[in-house]
Amino acid sequence: MFWQWFDAHQDELFEFEVDQERIFDELSEQLIRVHPNLTFEFGPKTSWREFVISAGGIREAFPAVTSLQAAAPKLDRWRITAFRPRRTPLNSVQIGDTCLDPSNVEFSLLIKGSSIGIQLFIPGVSEKDVTLKQIAYLMLDEALGEYDVETKIGVIQMLPRESPPTTRRYPFSELPSLFDQLASTLASPPIAN
Repeated sequence: MFWQWFDAHQDELFEFEVDQERIFDELSEQLIRVHPNLTFEFGPKTSWREFVISAGGIREAFPAVTSLQAAAPKLDRWRITAFRPRRTPLNSVQIGDTCLDPSNVEFSLLIKGSSIGIQLFIPGVSEKDVTLKQIAYLMLDEALGEYDVETKIGVIQMLPRESPPTTRRYPFSELPSLFDQLASTLASPPIAN
């Protein structure tokens, strides 16, 4: 049902900037019929466009994302992607008046058993700052991809950048490579003697 609607409206969707609010409202309504937590992103317009189906960081919605992507018909001007992919370079993320530049964020990786945890050190973050934390989650998705954030990371702590150092911190731009190195060592089977 969703893909029938998408196919019938793909010209409008491809040129969504013409009437973005109306088109995004209609698209959101169609996705909510599939699962209430589904959301979306569009890639830049070239001769084709990427349509990203996201679970909005909610694990319970993952099966709906994979099912919807698997059911997608072949559409010449579209690339259908399940989950927010990694993006490079890492860009600033803004919601309303709140903006966070990744160059102002540091991180530490923590290991507990086979689980990886992340501490993010964000200028001015507090327990009550919901918007800044939401931006930080979007930045994590951009750095590692939504799927890896939800399936390979245990604890995520957001602390003020001003916090006294208790672990080694790295610039946020190094997160993808350091995370991948650590994840590969944890996923490797132990070497027998």
